[in-house]
Amino acid sequence: MSKAIRIHAYGGPEVLKWEDVPLPEPGPGEALVKHTAIGLNFIDVYFRTGQYKVPGFPAVIGQEGAGVVTALGPGVESVAVGDRVAYAGPLGAYAINRVIQADRLIKVPDTVDLTTAACLMLQGLTAQYLLHRTFVVKPGDTIVVHAAAGGVGLLLCQWAKYLGARVIGVVSSEAKAELARQNGAAHVVIGHAGLPAEVKRITGGAMVPVVYDSVGKDTFAASLDCLAPLGLMVSYGNSSGPVPPVDVSILSAKGSLFLTRPTLSTHSAKRADLERMAADLFEVVAAGVVKAAVHQTFALQDAAAAHRALEARETTGSTVLLP
Repeated sequence: MSKAIRIHAYGGPEVLKWEDVPLPEPGPGEALVKHTAIGLNFIDVYFRTGQYKVPGFPAVIGQEGAGVVTALGPGVESVAVGDRVAYAGPLGAYAINRVIQADRLIKVPDTVDLTTAACLMLQGLTAQYLLHRTFVVKPGDTIVVHAAAGGVGLLLCQWAKYLGARVIGVVSSEAKAELARQNGAAHVVIGHAGLPAEVKRITGGAMVPVVYDSVGKDTFAASLDCLAPLGLMVSYGNSSGPVPPVDVSILSAKGSLFLTRPTLSTHSAKRADLERMAADLFEVVAAGVVKAAVHQTFALQDAAAAHRALEARETTGSTVLLP
């Protein structure tokens, strides 16, 4: 037997139940991983509440983890028993042991500990594609990053600064503003109400070519107003709720703007892309350019408390669940 956090219905943190489950057995192309650490992400809240649907109940949520391979199914050649691995994507991370398609696993270099890897995969790979594929950030660019003191936000601030960009970070408190500054934000704005005016002042009226917005409903309109003509609005999360239906004519009225809603699953669907993205991520981590900030840890069985803290915006940086 093993243990896992499961949900039997959508709802608040109280639906997260710590339960006995059978020890899974890997099938063809699969590996059994014993978790060392599991990443907590806001997308977990979306699956818990039903904003995103699980395949069926009972369900184990969670999309990011790291650990050691303990068994292999037939036909697996990409990893071996004993390998230190991490992944992001497939549901099922809130468990001591889980089975996963082996081609979704990335071997963790010795230079990176597994706790760091557990919170780096989803957030770090997200930062990688946002900065290198969704919009190719170049030296001299000025960009806006919402939730700049959050897990992805801090990584975006650090990595974008390394790429030569100037980051305008948006946060909700002075404490979070200081954290964003320490991680590479050149300017920090507290709250989004006056954000376009602040961006106009900081850029001398030029505005910015891209806004990275993981907040959603509360910030969408302000984000559009920060963009220069032909700018790109990147909506990659909805921590404040989903963005209401948009009249696309607003994009032309505000300067022939572009709008995208990217996902990690699309960008990493091909094994070759996943390997390239992970290699890029681990390279900047090993060089000390990007540092994962694990600011909170919870026991896996206390996942409900971790969700409450996340939803109350009481967390900064990354949070990991420890089996």
